[in-house]
Amino acid sequence: MRSVVVLPTYNEVENLRRFCDLLAKAAPTTDLLVVDDDSPDGTGRLADRLAEENPRITVMHRSDKSGLASAYRDGFAAVLDPDGPHGRYDVVFSMDADLSHDPELIPDFLDLISDGADAVIGSRYVRGGGTTDWPVRRQLLSKWGNAYTRVLLRLTPNDCTSGYRAYRSEALAAIDPAGTRAEGYAFLTELVRRLDRIGGHIEETPIIFRDRTHGRSKMSGRIIVESMILVTRWGLADRLGRLGRLRGR
Repeated sequence: MRSVVVLPTYNEVENLRRFCDLLAKAAPTTDLLVVDDDSPDGTGRLADRLAEENPRITVMHRSDKSGLASAYRDGFAAVLDPDGPHGRYDVVFSMDADLSHDPELIPDFLDLISDGADAVIGSRYVRGGGTTDWPVRRQLLSKWGNAYTRVLLRLTPNDCTSGYRAYRSEALAAIDPAGTRAEGYAFLTELVRRLDRIGGHIEETPIIFRDRTHGRSKMSGRIIVESMILVTRWGLADRLGRLGRLRGR
């Protein structure tokens, strides 16, 4: 299967070369699309140099910092276009550039796609998964947020906010990432919700999430609050919709 990693970056100059080296070693036939939001630290310039060294790397430069969801929308659109410069891919990965996601697990994701999964989520909250270097408060907040999301939206995955994923290209195109509305990490939940709605087969595989050692995290309290508000709205809308359909029978 032909696969590609879509990698949003903003101020990841300390991590990008190491990420590319690890990816090339673990998955030498997997391409990489770096989507850089005009990083002031020179990440985009480094990405261009790496692309000159490795033909499997391409770079998309965006004019300003528009956020994670916007970067994924643009990146997914580029790699899903069969007539675009990237050609046709069978599997599309999303990953973080800060080395919190281990590229060595990419073959495991591809095996699950080959076995019939429409999407594979690298999960911190299944047997064998976990986090390192996180304070207890952050671990509890993440676990609570995922449990709340799973129950309210009636989703089966244990880790709806993990950014380490593989999508079968047909399934990703079917849920229309360009039509999503969420920003930040709620975008990841919105994709899971859309996959569930179309009956997509979602598998989870354990990962150990390692906190970044270089650069600054983009996570903030505001992002978490916005995500929970969106999840609550979606959950209420789903319940009201079901109630309306029952009354209409």
